[in-house]
Amino acid sequence: MKVNQSEFIISAVRPEQYPEDGLPEIALAGRSNVGKSSLINRLINRKNLARTSSTPGKTQQLNYYKINQDLYFVDFPGYGYAKVSKEQRFAWGKMMEKYLLQRKELKLVMQMVDIRHEPSKDDKMMNEWLRHHGLPLVVVATKLDKIPKTRRPKHIKIIKQGLDLRPGDLFVPFSSEEGIGKEELWEIITRFAGIGQASAEEEPQAEENHEDSQING
Repeated sequence: MKVNQSEFIISAVRPEQYPEDGLPEIALAGRSNVGKSSLINRLINRKNLARTSSTPGKTQQLNYYKINQDLYFVDFPGYGYAKVSKEQRFAWGKMMEKYLLQRKELKLVMQMVDIRHEPSKDDKMMNEWLRHHGLPLVVVATKLDKIPKTRRPKHIKIIKQGLDLRPGDLFVPFSSEEGIGKEELWEIITRFAGIGQASAEEEPQAEENHEDSQING
């Protein structure tokens, strides 16, 4: 999808702060430092619209980014960060649960996991919770470029088995550094958001990485 405009809108903590224009919303959930901000920046071809941080747990609200006047990316607080108090984790959990179960504009959840590691307990709990409630879901395995090509199928298998993914479940290996999986993920996003997919941007690495982007088949 060709992104012509992208902007940060609001860091919301209460439903009354959510946008009211009715645009479809795509939520991004994952552990702290899984690469949500880097993924957003790669998808929209911006270096720093979504700020990356070396400090886990920094995102504490629902960060809204408007894309092309067509949809929102909604960046969730990272889960599984031990130094956050139990009270804060509970508050975040209630905020996210209310959003996920009640927000009618929500069209898709992108659950992001680090492909280098077996899914954590928090990853598994989040995945089971999302599926239990029947929420539209795609699992995005980030940091693919950190794994040698010969070892990628093994790591993909570990992720799929760890989350008990079934044939037909949406799964995209992704690299924010190299752009692997970008076009495939945009196709899924636009399909669930119900918007027409504009001509995809041609990037130098797109053709050479096509095989890697299909590795999840």
